[in-house]
Amino acid sequence: MAMTIIGQIERILFEGDDGFFIAVLKTGEKVSGTYYESDIKNIKGSAITLEGEWHEHKKYGRTFKFTSIKVNQNELFFFLTKVLKGFTKKLAADLIEQFGSENLVNILDNDIERLLEVKGIKEKRLKKIQTSWKQFRSMRELGEFLSPYNVSPVLLTTIATAMKDVDEPCSKIKNNPYILTGISGIGFKRADELALKMGVSREDENRISAAMDYLLLDYCEANGNSCIEKSLLFNGLDELLGFVQKEHLYEAALVERVGEGSIVMMKNDRLSPARLYDAEKFLYETFRERAKRDSGGYVKVLDAFLADSSLKLGEEQRRAVEMINSGASILFLVGYAGTGKSTTSKTILELLNTRYDNKEIITCALSGIASQRISDTTGFESATIQSLLVKHEESDKFPYSVVLIDEASMINSSLFARLMSKISNKAVVIIVGDDAQLPPIGAGNVLSDVLALQLAPIVKLTQIYRQSPEQAITLIANEIRRGEVPHYRGEYADFDFVDVNIANYYALKNQLTQDELKELREKNSQDIIAEMLHRVVESIEKARYRLNNKQIKEYLNYFQVITPMKGGTLGSNNLNRVLQEYFNPNPKKCIKKGEQEFRLMDKVVHTKNENMNSWSAEGFKMGEDSHERRIFNGMSGLLFKIDEDEEQAFVFYPNEDVVVVYEYDELKSHLMLSYALTIHKVQGMEYDIVVIPMSFTHFIMHNTKLIYTAITRAKHKCIIIGESAAFENACRRVEVTRRDTVLLELQGAAG
Repeated sequence: MAMTIIGQIERILFEGDDGFFIAVLKTGEKVSGTYYESDIKNIKGSAITLEGEWHEHKKYGRTFKFTSIKVNQNELFFFLTKVLKGFTKKLAADLIEQFGSENLVNILDNDIERLLEVKGIKEKRLKKIQTSWKQFRSMRELGEFLSPYNVSPVLLTTIATAMKDVDEPCSKIKNNPYILTGISGIGFKRADELALKMGVSREDENRISAAMDYLLLDYCEANGNSCIEKSLLFNGLDELLGFVQKEHLYEAALVERVGEGSIVMMKNDRLSPARLYDAEKFLYETFRERAKRDSGGYVKVLDAFLADSSLKLGEEQRRAVEMINSGASILFLVGYAGTGKSTTSKTILELLNTRYDNKEIITCALSGIASQRISDTTGFESATIQSLLVKHEESDKFPYSVVLIDEASMINSSLFARLMSKISNKAVVIIVGDDAQLPPIGAGNVLSDVLALQLAPIVKLTQIYRQSPEQAITLIANEIRRGEVPHYRGEYADFDFVDVNIANYYALKNQLTQDELKELREKNSQDIIAEMLHRVVESIEKARYRLNNKQIKEYLNYFQVITPMKGGTLGSNNLNRVLQEYFNPNPKKCIKKGEQEFRLMDKVVHTKNENMNSWSAEGFKMGEDSHERRIFNGMSGLLFKIDEDEEQAFVFYPNEDVVVVYEYDELKSHLMLSYALTIHKVQGMEYDIVVIPMSFTHFIMHNTKLIYTAITRAKHKCIIIGESAAFENACRRVEVTRRDTVLLELQGAAG
């Protein structure tokens, strides 16, 4: 039976990530339930009124399970001092006394600039108060509106944060709950669950349209395709919506989408989101168009030019230079690890340099480190693709006559189209890549498709150049690329395989129970970690030397653990916790976020593409004002400053020369530790020492492209630790990336 109790929280026994907690009151009674309006720590010590019922908890005994919780003090004072950012107790008390509670709420809602009249409130603090107040108001309003539908506090916080600037968010959600699918972190399924609880009909138009958008996005962006077969989409809709043969509903929604121009219907009943179709159609046309142009060539006697060069070229490399010299305006230069792409690129740029000044030549790549590398090896100016686009966003075209694009296998269709649209029609374009690496994150597979379709001049480098017989990384990587098990047990200067096998595993497989096998696998994973930690201990002194000498870039790129998956004992999440204790054991400051800790001087990686407040490194030092800049998923940095008063953390990204500020609330959603990273996260990166765990627990992820990409991240040393049978199996699982793309469809239609 429902009842009310009043008490004061003395200590928290358990705290979940979703706002659920179990606590003990001063009277000794245990209470449990969910609190969504702020962190649970804020109500510790506060007098509270709870409504609910007594239950028997299997671990904690007799517990009062509450359905409603209210703080019994001046509510506005409590929220100003405990929940909102920017208020001290004195400031909150002064404001309530000066304006009165009701009037103060009105000022915070409608005329927040008035607070600048109050001593102690400056622009910076006002901005923080404003953001925090909007979020809090949004949270309260949405909390009351959504509480009958059992919305979790995590979901509520996500919605409130995303909709803090939206007028009347409750009526907008009521009108169409599927608008929630536009919020990062809320997929169709979560929005649909809420919509159905709110009484939305299963055949509602909004429901069908939202499901179609979700499946299209999932098939394309999440799985790398840029188009989908109509029958495949309709089957997916049946499964997602729990329908049987409702094609007439899907056709009606599709006709509307095609009519408004958001979906394109191609031949062979293929559908593509309009922006992906437009991007790939543009690429298809621009590659073919540029392939027809003749630049007129550069030097009369190529032999004489090459004789003067300090670089000696092989036959395949020379063919690439000849192609540019004979007038090609676009060239795809594709080569595996160790085939001399950089040497060839440098020679081509030097050839073009006979006509064009240095300032007319630019090189670029997706990641900061790849951009730096191409600049170091060619001697020409370099930039990341994104910084180039930002720098010249006001211009119609880049001011360059030569553009070299490196690491092209990583670039998805949308970004490739944006980049190509900015390059002058008369410019020479050299596109360099390695199609044995993983395909891009996002939709499309441009490099691979161009090679398959022969859309433009291509030179493929296959001859491997080894610096010495002891250097084996490129050789081993290329044997894996071909699906062969390499000679991985030799004595090499740059490659080690450390066996950590389960003895008699195949015999034991037939004798042990599932639980016993699981225990055995777990022990093996722990043994692999123990062996990895030996390598960490060997490297830690040199890593710290770099950090202590403020060589931040060199520190971040010195030692890297790379693993196929996030989850499990050998996944990046667990390995990061373990490695943090070695690389950063006694931090001066630390921020706790649930189970995770962010420590001062931690290695971190940014995990979202988002505009963030930032500075150049010099601007930050000089105390300049921050400005918004796009910060990209995969950027690697150092958490070098924690401001506990302002609840902010600062990260320096040396490859991009940028400092970014994070509110404490943003840390979990925007940052990850990066002592261990997944293979997908390290595409385009390069590290002095790479350590890779190899276990059958990751078997689902093992294939030639993944292992090839991981091994070729190592500059000086690659160490693989684990089960030799798992490694050999991975080397034999040839991965042929097959993506459904508009480029392939267009060629089919044209051909």
